[in-house]
Amino acid sequence: MLNSAFRRLNTGSVTDSKTKGMRHMINVIVWNEFRHEKTQEDVKSVYPDGIHGAIKDFLSAEDGLNVTTATLDEPECGLTQEAVDAADVILWWGHGYHNEVPDEIAKRVADAVLRGCGLIVLHSGHMSKPFRALMGTACTLRWRDGDRERVYTVAPHHQIAKGIPDDFEIPSEEMYGERFDIPNPTEVIFMGWFAGGEVFRSGVTFERGYGKIFYFQPGHETNPTYKIPVVQDIIKNAVYWAARTSKRAAADPPGPWASQETER
Repeated sequence: MLNSAFRRLNTGSVTDSKTKGMRHMINVIVWNEFRHEKTQEDVKSVYPDGIHGAIKDFLSAEDGLNVTTATLDEPECGLTQEAVDAADVILWWGHGYHNEVPDEIAKRVADAVLRGCGLIVLHSGHMSKPFRALMGTACTLRWRDGDRERVYTVAPHHQIAKGIPDDFEIPSEEMYGERFDIPNPTEVIFMGWFAGGEVFRSGVTFERGYGKIFYFQPGHETNPTYKIPVVQDIIKNAVYWAARTSKRAAADPPGPWASQETER
């Protein structure tokens, strides 16, 4: 079923009016709990259409992205098997309701990553079920209420850092500090420093199965972080970097064991 879905995706393409070329449309799902925006005025005032709506708005401005959203209170959390099978990238924002995501939905997302779907985990999504399952660690960290953050680009060669300055400031952001209980990343792209003196690996990549994962720390719900152009550019870059490629999409999903029969 998955392989047939991948074949359907890889045969689809759109015409670029600027280049007159043909390319595959990247299917993106932006997932958000969408609870705080309904119950907290300080969050609703910053993101009246939800964090997922704000992220969808700037991603949809990209010609090559087909962006949809999904939220916790939709049937199957908006992540039906059909929707997940068709996704090239899933962005995940969660905070206070991680345990309300059914285990089977979390496994569906984690399995999709192993099969080649990209996953971008934002801010407090570090405690989400799919991310923790894929990391195999507690994913805990130190935190406190808002502070000024300076983000340093420590891997300027990386695709996610393309066009990003050497450093930039976020005027107010929730402090996340080390130790961040994650496995050693494939690469650390960004480091964050807070005015209180804490440091944090604020942008890291992983590879699991055939899928690529990017964790990005900025994005507390009461701060307009996702309206900052450089933050938007990082997320755009990450979507293109993490997106399922035709080569990975066509591959069989990795299993826990492999065997090979040999003639004797």
